[in-house]
Amino acid sequence: MAAVEQTVTTDDLVLPFTDEVKARTAPLFDKVKNQIDELDWVYFAPLIDEINRLKKEKNAVILAHNYQTPEIYHCVADVVGDSLKLARDAVEAEADTIVLCGVHFMAETAKILNPAKRVLIPDPKAGCSLAESITADDVLALKAQYPGVPVVTYVNTTAEVKAVSDICCTSGNAVEVIESLGTDRVIMLPDKYLAANIAKQTGVEVITWEKGRCEVHEQFTPEQVQDFRDQNPGVVVIAHPECTPEVVDVADFSGSTAQMANYVRDHHPDKVFMVTECSMSDNVAAENPEVDFVKPCTVCPHMKRITLAKILTTLRDGVHEVDVDPALAEKARGAVDRMLAVK
Repeated sequence: MAAVEQTVTTDDLVLPFTDEVKARTAPLFDKVKNQIDELDWVYFAPLIDEINRLKKEKNAVILAHNYQTPEIYHCVADVVGDSLKLARDAVEAEADTIVLCGVHFMAETAKILNPAKRVLIPDPKAGCSLAESITADDVLALKAQYPGVPVVTYVNTTAEVKAVSDICCTSGNAVEVIESLGTDRVIMLPDKYLAANIAKQTGVEVITWEKGRCEVHEQFTPEQVQDFRDQNPGVVVIAHPECTPEVVDVADFSGSTAQMANYVRDHHPDKVFMVTECSMSDNVAAENPEVDFVKPCTVCPHMKRITLAKILTTLRDGVHEVDVDPALAEKARGAVDRMLAVK
């Protein structure tokens, strides 16, 4: 491969794929060589190399969700994980700048937890169908309809919604959060399927928000799962709880993205079908090369708005800063802090 002849351009910056870049990024490529083609690496490597240089220069840390692509997740991110882990680690971030590689509500949460730090998102249009399904007025109307019933709000919501909620949760700690309230009835927003699946595990009556659904996970069906079982004898099916209850019922295991990754790591199934966003399978596969992954590709279009080129531009120029009104952030932080206090 003629490394010195290859270049990549982002905005006004021309980045050559030199022998030096190739050498510096070789250990990173070794991590993802089964997920990224060598020709694609010629494009990715100069961006990765420059991003990692800029992180040190700018005293920045990159937080990346599990749904980010392998070249981001494995090659430039300092902290990776599900929404709960990113929220916890955002509190402990020591850098001056946080670059959140995920969707907008995650960047808002990082800013709520770090009001004195600069929080950047590579693409401010990276949204979420769940966050867009409910408003603060909707929550207030439900609270009026069910007075005294605590509101448990998924972190996949805006700061405005968090600010009028009692406590937040993630798919990884929802059971513990609900049980910590010591009540027999809760309002759980906004994901109707997550709420239904969690209700089965708690024995608590859960009032749901019927408009909330993840546009990725709702695409999976029990029939699709059965088809993959038929085509792949012995496959272990692990599903995200944002899937419908019918899909979760036919899975072998259900859990948050972190819990799904831990399941593969701890159990080493010969073959696995992860019923979730497709980059999740790629990232877990890179860490478990001995496992055969069945990969139906259901893509989150919002997560895929984040690219290496956008990360570089954001980090280099300090653009797309996320701000939350301090008074609003203080109210929202109460719900997030109460979540983080649940063990």
